[in-house]
Amino acid sequence: MDFSLTEEQVAFQDSVRRFAEAHLAKDALPRAHDERFPWDVAKLMAENGLFGIMVPEEDGGQGGTLFDAVLAMEQIAYVCPRSADVLQAGNFGAFRTFAEYATPGQKERFFTPLLKGETIAAVGMTEPDAGSALTDLKTTCTKDGNGFRLNGGKVFTSNTEDAGVFVIYCRFGPGVNGIGSVIVERGMEGFRLGQPSRYMNGETWCALYFDNVFIPAENVLLGEGGFRKQIAGFNVERAGNTTRALALGEYCFRQARAHAEQRRQFGRALMEFQGLQWKFAEMRVALDSAQLLLYRAAVRAKDGLPDPQDVALAKYACNQAGWMASNESMQIMGGTGYSQDLLIEYCVRKTRGWMIAGGSLEMMKNRIAEGVFGRSFSQRPPK
Repeated sequence: MDFSLTEEQVAFQDSVRRFAEAHLAKDALPRAHDERFPWDVAKLMAENGLFGIMVPEEDGGQGGTLFDAVLAMEQIAYVCPRSADVLQAGNFGAFRTFAEYATPGQKERFFTPLLKGETIAAVGMTEPDAGSALTDLKTTCTKDGNGFRLNGGKVFTSNTEDAGVFVIYCRFGPGVNGIGSVIVERGMEGFRLGQPSRYMNGETWCALYFDNVFIPAENVLLGEGGFRKQIAGFNVERAGNTTRALALGEYCFRQARAHAEQRRQFGRALMEFQGLQWKFAEMRVALDSAQLLLYRAAVRAKDGLPDPQDVALAKYACNQAGWMASNESMQIMGGTGYSQDLLIEYCVRKTRGWMIAGGSLEMMKNRIAEGVFGRSFSQRPPK
């Protein structure tokens, strides 16, 4: 078992870090506080081969692995936390679902613009009565001539104000096997966005409403019976959530360490106080151990799709470590960390959200327990 990166992986890390320092470092602070999606960053990343890292070369990608994408995400986030969201949009989430399951025609229409950074895709999963209990979703897709009619709505969908296409989880029939997904394009008749709601992470999301939206047959991404494939793809999105949480914690740790070396109180550098030394020791242990779980999940991924148990362990550990490190870094830096003159408070807000998004910590613990006992545990009341 070798914990060292290969020469190629180190070279890739270095190249991504140089890109980030050259193009992203200068405006990292205003970029984080700008509500608009950073399209300039998306196009730069696409031009520099940072979109489609896991996508086969024949589909226009880089032919890399999930681990390559994780390494890139870390290096981007260490320099510009906000730009990590852009890398997420161009490699994980709906992007990865397109790459894995879209037909050649769908790839030509929808995937090529995503690869070029010309648009982004959003995933509509959560509904008012179907959050963690995702299989309770009620948005329906019923047959109508040569296509389907989509009715229902979604909430808590990120990138709604900027996305050009939406991958919508919907119900073609009863039960889990009746769930699939369709591609909804902005501007389709009967599709509208609700009033934007502002969230703690600084983003604004809109509810999605579908009123008898006609879905051509060629816009069905995964039809009836596609739920398990969708969730397999969603585990890649969880890996992106996990990596960003950990990387933002590491970003804050480094900022706080530099502060503790330079800041003096009572005639001594902050780093000389044992109380703060212990905080740094605890953060280092949490960040390093969580990174090992993340790397294990990425390295063991088969065909780019990680094992659900590996991802659950990594997400739980990285969400906790990222939140703890960013929050403790703010405490160490006092009013300086609490102000919006630095990105510490931004990272605190972002890491807190990822403990809910992409599968809450409670759901991750349920999944981990299923792995421990080798069986599933229904959360529903007995019949």
